[in-house]
Amino acid sequence: MDMTKKKKTYRKLTQAALIAAMGAFASPAVAKDIRFTLGEYSANTKISFEKAAAAFEKENPDIDIIIEVIPWSSYIQTLTTDISGNNAPDMSVVASIWLAEFSQAGLAEPIENVISPDLKEKFIPGLLQPSVIDGELMGLPIAASARAMMINTDLYNEVRMEPPATWEELEEAARKISALDDKFGFGLPGKEEEVDVYFYYALWSFGGQIFDENGKSAIASPEGIAAAKLYAKLVAEGATQPSPTAYSREDVFNMFKQGKVGAIFTFPMLVPQIKDEAPDLNYAVLPFPVKARQSTMAITDSVMVFKDSDAKAEIRRFMDFIFEHDFRLEFNKADGLLPVIKSVVADPFYQQDQDIKAFANGLAYAQFQPNVERWDEIIDITRSALQKIYLNEQEPEEALSAAAAAIDTLRGM
Repeated sequence: MDMTKKKKTYRKLTQAALIAAMGAFASPAVAKDIRFTLGEYSANTKISFEKAAAAFEKENPDIDIIIEVIPWSSYIQTLTTDISGNNAPDMSVVASIWLAEFSQAGLAEPIENVISPDLKEKFIPGLLQPSVIDGELMGLPIAASARAMMINTDLYNEVRMEPPATWEELEEAARKISALDDKFGFGLPGKEEEVDVYFYYALWSFGGQIFDENGKSAIASPEGIAAAKLYAKLVAEGATQPSPTAYSREDVFNMFKQGKVGAIFTFPMLVPQIKDEAPDLNYAVLPFPVKARQSTMAITDSVMVFKDSDAKAEIRRFMDFIFEHDFRLEFNKADGLLPVIKSVVADPFYQQDQDIKAFANGLAYAQFQPNVERWDEIIDITRSALQKIYLNEQEPEEALSAAAAAIDTLRGM
């Protein structure tokens, strides 16, 4: 090739390189999106995670975090609809009891395939257990709570009753408080989420279990029937709000904030809500009443990664960020959650705040809901049976026996 042709070729290559370089400057690389869905613990949930996302994006300009906060009452339906429409998020906070279903369906990525090697070591070991499915860790606990009883001390003082330590004492106080004008002794949710959970509190206290040693439903055991009869008696005596099946958990909590309810069973997230919305309410956080044994429930929600996500490398960086100490402590305190990582447990807040400490004390004897497949359908069956009992449509023995049989059939037992 002569020099003239070489010069022309060189000029063309240089022009092409220049155009390519200019194109690179004119069209910067598009940031990778991580779509992250969460259930709403309080109005603070969205604020906290959007703040964390903004801080992360500042350090990682090549990643965009899309935060979607959804009410828990409609969360599983929304998530299921997205999955069915091939529009699953990249990562989601889910109730740990849903992980078995997601894993069985092949939707969840084993979390240790995604996270950095040292992240797992930050966690309180016992709180990882609900996220283990068939020996594999499928999520990381992002929120934890234990349940306790909360009473309105003014109403208890008005009827001259001490805080109840037994179910009999709770029943007596509830009757007396319900005799007051526009007051209800015991708040019992009868629709939507956690109708079954209130039943488990009593079931465990009476010495029962949700499943027996063979994996069959045990809700119709003598202990289960006794627990259901207790609630049915409270309803029949007018010791709860009228028509519990018309009230959700949130309805009951709102009435408590308004000073209308003597006692509820609740989670620590209610504490900051009361301090913000009902600062003049006088209350105490106490253990559940005892029958055969002390009982409460611990719950974790886990962050899981969807197998089809194409942002796993970016998620690894984001996971490290949202489990840093300062963010975890700030989020926990704002939403009234218990620690999931070791460093936060040692913070003075969890030693000095007596309300939160009262919830945390229950972790020593708490039980988790079973992590079994088709759990949402089991909840529906149990809820329906309890509603029939509260409406006096069926006796506890009949309703729970039919529910137990339906649950065993569902599970192929």
